[in-house]
Amino acid sequence: MIIFGTKSYLYQLAILTLVCGHCGNPAAHTLRKRVTKFTLFFVPLFPISTKYATQCTFCGTEVKIGKEQAEQLQAQGAGASAPYGQGQGYGQAQQPYQS
Repeated sequence: MIIFGTKSYLYQLAILTLVCGHCGNPAAHTLRKRVTKFTLFFVPLFPISTKYATQCTFCGTEVKIGKEQAEQLQAQGAGASAPYGQGQGYGQAQQPYQS
């Protein structure tokens, strides 16, 4: 008997301040990465799929995004957390995004 299946892992990559495309409010958005792995005898072996999404903390709307856009938003979030004068300032990440 062989036991196999899948297991999903959810990683929070960044928290960004963006203007929500659904409610229009400038609010914090969580950037998340969901990795689904194949398991054999409950041991995760290799990733099957990787998906990225942002979720508005004001209205709860979740928008699926591509890998390139997720990497760009993550780099933008890292720039916002840099000391003042390096990278982007805190509040400059307020821009609408399209899925």
